[in-house]
Amino acid sequence: MARVVVVGAGFGGLAAAARLVRLGHEVVVLDAADAAGGVCRRVERDGHTWDAGPTYTLLPAVLRDLFRKSGRPLEREMDLVAHDVVREHRFADGTSLALPGGSRGAQVRAVDGLGAGLGEQWAAYVASYTETWELLRTDVLERRWSPEVGRTATARLLDSRATLQRALRRGLRDRRLRLVASHPFDVDGHEPGGVPAWAGVVAYLEQRFGTWSVPTHMATVTEVLADRLAGRGAEVRLGTRVHDVVVRGGRAVAVATSAGEVDADVVVCAIDPRRLPVLAPHVGATQPAMPPVVAHLGLEGDLPDLPHHETVIHGDPLLVVRVQPPGSAPAGGAAWTVVARGRGAEDPVRSLAERGVHVRPHVVTRIDLSPRAAAERWGGSPYGVRWEGRGTTRQRLGPRTPVPGVLVTGAHAAVGPGLAFVGLASALVAAEVPPV
Repeated sequence: MARVVVVGAGFGGLAAAARLVRLGHEVVVLDAADAAGGVCRRVERDGHTWDAGPTYTLLPAVLRDLFRKSGRPLEREMDLVAHDVVREHRFADGTSLALPGGSRGAQVRAVDGLGAGLGEQWAAYVASYTETWELLRTDVLERRWSPEVGRTATARLLDSRATLQRALRRGLRDRRLRLVASHPFDVDGHEPGGVPAWAGVVAYLEQRFGTWSVPTHMATVTEVLADRLAGRGAEVRLGTRVHDVVVRGGRAVAVATSAGEVDADVVVCAIDPRRLPVLAPHVGATQPAMPPVVAHLGLEGDLPDLPHHETVIHGDPLLVVRVQPPGSAPAGGAAWTVVARGRGAEDPVRSLAERGVHVRPHVVTRIDLSPRAAAERWGGSPYGVRWEGRGTTRQRLGPRTPVPGVLVTGAHAAVGPGLAFVGLASALVAAEVPPV
């Protein structure tokens, strides 16, 4: 049995810890915050509740596998339901697209509403990622990538200089469709010119598997994981600031914290590695993707009609409105989260009004987070490493690091966005620690 110390109680840290304790290891989770969950937690004020971070996930099988491998099936803990519409896109020319998930045919019909023939153009672009997904899934996501055992085609894919921007220009002649395909990266703070073309596989995943949510809040996932850890004897120490990993004799032996050293056979870093001096030199060439401006709004009265859980309003700034689940506000009210990037993003409510969505008279409570405030609250950016070309793939850490005894998971180790890719990264970390 190994004593594993996990630094960070966000989804990545909790997911790795849940797998490791199930494998028979002694697990201690450390976090400076006063509650577990990281950015995947609830924010509450005046009877309103918002998800602080993700409101949906891709690849529901990742969560199902995590819960099955860590004790109880997901279905015995919570519901996970598919969205009929991935998100609605509203464009500057007045057109809009409610993009379905989980169906090629439904997407073709919806996109044809923007113009005859555009549906097949979109379908051809998405289909171009079929082989990409199979290579990434088997050689990168479900096992630790190694050129010695991975396929030559996967090595060529990872080493390619092709960017998402180039792939979009070649595959999608309509500018609106390029905005749809680049949206997951735009909203997370990446420039398409720095994103590798293969990362565009997200469009394939949305079409094939759809997007999924917990009917209450996605924060339920981390709440259940934290309870599961406590029930299995793992220790979660909150309010504990981690200073660094202690290395003696060439390998990690402890974690230095505000409360003293915590002995460890293995250390799992589930925060930005830059925050640990022993790892910082190994990621110095990368930069974090900075958080957007966020406004959590509590509303009441006769509100503008936003029929889908997520609406993207394209332009500068880029605006994303996420309607929180039923029950997130007092009777007659609603809870929205507005994410903004670009010029004029400082006041998302004003930016919404400039696009014809007037909610200011309906705001009864509000929480605003600037990018700097968000990074301070979450102890760094929860959006992982900023894509800056193909070199980013080699420069990020995970699951192994150059420091013996130290592994990495979380958003900064994942090769894609959101809970699904972080969950896959955590499974790779657990596979690096031999079971008892």
